Formats: sequence, structure tokens, C-alpha cells
Amino acid sequence: MKRSTANGSARATGAACVAAVAAVSLAACAGGDTAGGADGTPTTIEVWTWAQGYDKAAEAFNAAHDDVQVKFTEIEPGNKGGYDKIRNAVKAGDAPCLAQVGYETMPSFVSEGNLLEVTDIASKDADAYTPAGWSGVTVGDRVYGAPQDQGPMVLFYNKDVFAEHGVDVPTTWAEYRAAGEKLKKAGVALTGTYEDFDYTGFSWQAGAPWYTVDGGTWSITNDSPENQEVADYWQGLVDDGLVGAGIWSDAWASGLSDGSIATIAGAAWFKGILKDSAAAASGSWAVAPLPTWEKGDTATGNVGGSATAVLAGCEDPEAAWEVAHFMSTDPTAVDAVIEAAGTLPASVEGLKSDLLTQGDDYFGGQVVDEVFVDAAADVAEGWQWGPGVSTLMGTFAADMKKAYAGQGDATVAGALASSKAATIDELSQQGITVGK
Repeated sequence: MKRSTANGSARATGAACVAAVAAVSLAACAGGDTAGGADGTPTTIEVWTWAQGYDKAAEAFNAAHDDVQVKFTEIEPGNKGGYDKIRNAVKAGDAPCLAQVGYETMPSFVSEGNLLEVTDIASKDADAYTPAGWSGVTVGDRVYGAPQDQGPMVLFYNKDVFAEHGVDVPTTWAEYRAAGEKLKKAGVALTGTYEDFDYTGFSWQAGAPWYTVDGGTWSITNDSPENQEVADYWQGLVDDGLVGAGIWSDAWASGLSDGSIATIAGAAWFKGILKDSAAAASGSWAVAPLPTWEKGDTATGNVGGSATAVLAGCEDPEAAWEVAHFMSTDPTAVDAVIEAAGTLPASVEGLKSDLLTQGDDYFGGQVVDEVFVDAAADVAEGWQWGPGVSTLMGTFAADMKKAYAGQGDATVAGALASSKAATIDELSQQGITVGK
């Protein structure tokens, strides 16, 4: 990005930000800067994103404003090159003011000095966003961007398979397991695997965070007693043969299509995955609230979501926030992203879009977005991401594959422990103190 702190000064180095994130005293970390508009010339704010629809959102902003204009650039998705492009641009001092950043990556970007704090500018608009969205752009108590979308968890289930085998839609995890045992007798897998971020939503729902921060020190808590309970549940499903093909594999997609895999317990954005991966099953699937641990509870987790983040070096953070906030809340801008990307807005007004009240032919006419909107209101609070996510999730995913495959003594609990150890080692090498 191309801006500085709210008072216009661009200071602090990436190294200082590493220390800052460890202390949760995250001052604005700005690199290079660029000049804004002058003498009546509109200020130009550049934004880099990969999600579809942002180009139309930028056009909507430009049509509604004279003093600030948006320059839109499409980049590769974050983990496919987008994040490296952003990092390199910040380091070179020629980054745009705004870029799309996933919530899980925000703390790492802060620790690296890639983001600019906009707490004083943005806080007045906090109530415009859902709690899950706002927590996604907050590291410690500092804000670094505008929430764009979110992924509240729900249950996708093959209603034809359930009806054929006399299985009721489960409302608790105990009922979910019982459904799996009944389906197994018919040769149907309850679900596919969950190997990285898709698994974290279960911990989120259970109030079992993977990161905590206390007194300025980060701790990785994915092996806590609460997390062990979640791990034991999923290990039980694995041990009893209720889990089928690996997520994202061809076999997984085939199972969703032919009815040999009966559910996806996952984020709202799996709606698009189902339509693409299991087009032949159109009309067979439905959506329900995610099963809960206690009967009558409504809490759910969240998987995914991203922000329009303000990058270090941005010279006009006020204008940058104006753009980012508009693209997340203006009805025309929000609808453009919903139509193109199929994402669920993280703004309160965005969730009122008429586009979210229409029946979906793939789901037999069900208004599935209503289930997603209700789930967004039930996302459990208290979850936060921390630094070192790439190592944490990479190690966890690799070891979860082994657990699902029954390799040696690999277990879900073991994957939690190994990922914690690897991340602590990495953060220690970066000079970030990690608590016990």
C-alpha cells in the first residue's frame, strides 16, 4: 500500500513490527510512500485482489466519488503467489494502498511489517461488521483493514441419500456420529477428510482456540484439553471407518457426485465447491445448521474469509479506509462480489442483500443463503489467529493426512502436537517469544 500512519508519518521497520506483534503493541509499520492527489486532482488508491467482483466494486466506488478514485489490479490468490507479490512490493516501497489478505494471514503480515494500523480511523465503523469479520482484521487490539467476507460453518448433506437410508438430519455431533454408523452399513461414508483450515472450524465452534495472547506474549494452544476433546471425536470417526476420501481429491469429488460421501461439514463457501465438483448431484443436496456439542446450542465455527487490508507505506490511510469500507458495505459493491465470487459478506448491511434471499436450483430451490446468514450470527467469539500460521497449518495438514491413512501411530492429537512444536521453533528463530 502507499500510505503512512493517520498523522501522515511513515515509520518503523519490519523488525520493529516483529517485536511489536510479540508484545501486542503493534504500531503502524510503514515502508515506502507515494504522493496523493493535489490541487483538485483526485487521490488514487490502488487495490490488489484476486476475488472476482472487486473490479465492479471499484467501478461502483469511482462512480460515487470525485475526490478519490480506485485503480484496480487483479493478482494471483494469496498462497499461489499473491502474498509474495505483496511482500515484495512492500519491501520495495512501491506497494498499493490496499490488498486482499486472508484473516489467518493478517498476524503474520503484521509481524513482517507489511500492514499499516488504521485503528483510529476504522474503529468508528466496527459495528458495521459481524464479530467474526471484525476479529479477522484485528491483531491484539489494533485494526489493519476492512472485513470483506466470511465462512460460517454449516452442514451440507445429501438429502436423497439420507432419505434412502432413513437417516435424520443430525443436530448434535453425537447424532452426526450415529448417522455415520447407519450410513456405513449401506456402504456410504459420512464425510471426507478435514486436513488444515477446514478442521480449525471445529475447534473454533468448541471454544478451543489455537492461539492466545496474554501480557504481550503469544501462545499456541491447539493441544489444549478442549482441543483434545475435538481431536478425540474426529479420531473416533476415523478409527470406526466413517471418514472417506481425502478432501479436494478426485475421489472426494466423485463421492459427492455419486452419493458415496453424504456430507460436508464446512464453510458457507462450499456451496460453490459442490456446484463445481458435483454438478451431477444437482437437486440432491441441502443445507442445515452445523451439529453442535450440546442439544439446543447454536454456536458454530468459521473457516476462511478475507479483508481489504491497508498496506505499509500507504500515504493516505483515510482515503484507503474510505475505499475499503465502501467496497465491503455499499450495496452495489457488495452485490458485485456476491454475484461474481459467491462469497458471504462480512458486513451487517451486506448480509441484507436481496441476492441472499433467492432459492438455489442446485439445492432443490432451498434458500441456502438464509442458513448461512443465520450461521454468521452464531459464530462463536474468542478465536484469533497468530503469527506462524503457514508452518502451523502446513505441518498439521501433512500429519493429518497420515492420521486419516492410519500410518504408523499417527493421530489427530499427534498432528496438533507436531504442528505446535514446529511453529514454536519457527517463531523462536524469528525472535518472537512464545508462551507455554
